[in-house]
Parts: sequence; structure tokens; C-alpha cells
Amino acid sequence: MNEKMVKIIVINNYGQFCHLIHRAVRDLNQEVELMKNTSSIDEILSKEPDGLILSGGPTLERAGNCSLYVREIDLPILGICLGHQVMAQAYGAPVGKGTYGGYAAVEIEITDEDDILKGIGPRTVVWASHADEVCSLPPEFIKLARSRICEVEAMKHETKPLYSVQFHPEVSHTERGNDIFRNFFEVCRNF
Repeated sequence: MNEKMVKIIVINNYGQFCHLIHRAVRDLNQEVELMKNTSSIDEILSKEPDGLILSGGPTLERAGNCSLYVREIDLPILGICLGHQVMAQAYGAPVGKGTYGGYAAVEIEITDEDDILKGIGPRTVVWASHADEVCSLPPEFIKLARSRICEVEAMKHETKPLYSVQFHPEVSHTERGNDIFRNFFEVCRNF
């Protein structure tokens, strides 16, 4: 199968797994570049990306311009962990402390396979920290997955190509992480 390569910008939110996202995208034979979360929208768009991935990171306070990106850049965007929380907050949902901190394997239930979770369901094991989590679904978003410890493990915007996951598809402990990335690349190709 000869699929068109996509160009992905990974936004660095100072998370410990940021370089793993970069490597995962590269290892899946896509063009990828890492950029600071303080980059301007013009700087990002000048690279002519097909999509953005917002990495995880330590705190919402260090998320730079990410809330601006998810509101104003008209490209497919995948938020991971902190990126998921930034997206939720930018669209009006609360983010708070989770009941379970620390990284652990979590079984998620896929409630809507949609684009990025296509072919993954009905359940899969992911690697996640729930030290902070999205407390409720933002308006105009659809829940894609939940778990027994968190109601919003994955979501997407009703009309914009915005997707996000609480967990880390870039780590080997997430069973179908590469499939999630491949599904996101497909969204980027078709946008």
C-alpha cells in the first residue's frame, strides 16, 4: 500500500515522552518536526504541515500557545495527555486532579470508534497518568472512549478535525498506539 507521506509538527510541551512521539511518527515513515509551544501560528503554518500533535507535559501553565493552536489553526490536531487537557480547557471544559496519579496500564472502553480509534475497539489497554484529567466533555465534543477511572479518555470535536486522548499512544505499553497514529495520519491525508 503506497500511502502519501504526511508532514506532522509535534509541539513540545516539555513532557518526558515528547521525543518518543517524534520518533514514533518518524518510525511510521512520516515527515516530522519538533517545535516549541511558544512558536507563533505563522511560524507553524510556514512549515506547511498536514497536522499537529500536542505532546504531553508537566502543567497547563507551561502549555505555551497550545490553546491558541487548537482554536485558530485549521488543520487536524491530536492532543496527547496535556494536549488533551489543553484542548478541553480551550473549549470550555474543566480540568482537575484525577483520583489516580502516576503512570499505569488502564483498560479503556471505546464508545465511538470514529476516525482515530477506527479498528481499535471495543476495548484496549493504554498507558496513562491520571494525575490531571478532563472532568467533563466540552460543548461540541463527542466522547470516543472512557475507563472505570476516567469518563473522558478520548474525544473529538463535532465539526473540526480536533482529536485528543488522555493516554500515551507513543509508548510501547499502549497496545494499539501505532494504529491510533496511523488513523490520525489518514485524517491528515483526507483533510
